Amino acid sequence: MNSTTLWKQDLPAQLADTLRSIDTLGDMQSFLRDILTEKEIIEISSRLEAARMLKSGKTYAEITSSTKLSSRTVARINEWLKNGENGYEKALARIADHHSHTSPARD
Repeated sequence: MNSTTLWKQDLPAQLADTLRSIDTLGDMQSFLRDILTEKEIIEISSRLEAARMLKSGKTYAEITSSTKLSSRTVARINEWLKNGENGYEKALARIADHHSHTSPARD
């Protein structure tokens, strides 16, 4: 199924709309914890970290060691970075932008 077809279905569209509507970190964490298992949260988080590491030039060996993802999963993420829907690129750019505008921690 391609992305255009996927997001035209009611339930995936509802999920995307729900995620878009959540505006606080705490609410997002609560929602994700309710709909995903702990293992799924860690897996998705590791995939995002692998994308970040790939963009920064890390090797597959470094990424698999750090994230515990399989080399096949890292290869798939690399393929999505090159030929996907630019979702990782956009998310990583937003993370970088967010971190560059975050106030430093206070003592």
